[in-house]
Amino acid sequence: MKTQLNRRHLLRGAGALIALPALESIGFRRFASAASTTPAAPAKRCVFLSIGFGVTKETWFPNREKTGTDYELSEGLAPLARHQADISVVQGCANEFSNEAHWGSTFWLTGANRYSVPGQNMANSISVDQVVARQLGRNTRFSSIQLNSSELQGHGPGLSLAWDQRGKPVAGENDPVQVFHKLFSADDLPLEQRQTAIAESRSVLDAVLGEAKRVQRGLSKTDTDKLDEYFQGIRDIETRLKKDEAWLEVPKAKAPLGEPEPGLKGKAEIEIMQDLIVAALQTDSTRSLTYRMPGQSLLQSLDLKPSAHNVSHYSPGPRMEASKIRDKTHSQLLARLIDKLKATKEVDGSSLFDHTAVAFGSNISSIHYLTNCPTILTGGGANLKLGQHLVLPKDTPLCNVWLTMLQGLGINALRHGDSTGVVKELQT
Repeated sequence: MKTQLNRRHLLRGAGALIALPALESIGFRRFASAASTTPAAPAKRCVFLSIGFGVTKETWFPNREKTGTDYELSEGLAPLARHQADISVVQGCANEFSNEAHWGSTFWLTGANRYSVPGQNMANSISVDQVVARQLGRNTRFSSIQLNSSELQGHGPGLSLAWDQRGKPVAGENDPVQVFHKLFSADDLPLEQRQTAIAESRSVLDAVLGEAKRVQRGLSKTDTDKLDEYFQGIRDIETRLKKDEAWLEVPKAKAPLGEPEPGLKGKAEIEIMQDLIVAALQTDSTRSLTYRMPGQSLLQSLDLKPSAHNVSHYSPGPRMEASKIRDKTHSQLLARLIDKLKATKEVDGSSLFDHTAVAFGSNISSIHYLTNCPTILTGGGANLKLGQHLVLPKDTPLCNVWLTMLQGLGINALRHGDSTGVVKELQT
């Protein structure tokens, strides 16, 4: 192609092509051969789904004596039978430093030591989805998308499942209607006003940065550390502004689904959030998503009377039966998501499932137990060995699973959280 492309045109072109097939007529050729029409390989993506409170340990985990591919799904996992060859159930993992039995997701993706910072009773580190976002989210409109439920019993502190590189919480969205508009609705403000808003934000940042640098000299080590963290926050904002600027003139992808009904709760909310997850991946609006799923509203939508907290503290009787119904519903919903990922086709004829890694689970196994985190892995995005039941040595770092996923996604990570290595049984 002889057309001269400046930086602005290149950014606009790349963005506009995200939701389109690899069209030869607009330059998708191998430069070594003008006759080649091989399309670009579909992008890798990942999705993390957390259920907060744990599961019914007596009926959710498969029999520990039967591992590998020759195992039977448990009662709680039975709805996943049609996808058994495409899921791996992992037992034995835990986050070493977890000590809060009602915090099912705060450290689930980080494996951080809550007391790692002297003088603080709550510290965290980067979550695995944000490691993915920093690598795979460079060329998408949204580096990552964080989804929440409107009620979050059992999940613990945080604004979503995501924590940034400073261990600070990343905000999430809890309204499917707002998520839909964020992904697919055109911005109401004229381009000039949006450009002005970004310029004004830059001016404020420059002024604040200048003031901060003026007081930098003569500070104690503690204050210097605080100021360095402050500067990192400013750099993060600057990065977001640059991305916003790059996408200002790129229209959002056309929505592959209709606007959700307002006020959906429980099971209906999870279903529409699943649909939005698939739509976001299908249009390449993002390649990293997390979802803190509801507990209380799910039970209510199933006409179950016990609270999410009481169900998590089950004993034989109504609460345990409610816990088992909740488990089966989670499995039904996960099977539904897998169905949709398999049914959504890529440009090259493969499915979205083939290029998306999905992790489902919680930091809590059941009641107040923080060992043997329930973990299901599916999807082809991380090149994991699926269709098996693994029982790893007790208290294997859950971050070993996340590290294995990161490397399978093509991310050059040597460790994550408290990882001690990859899970070789998961590698293809």
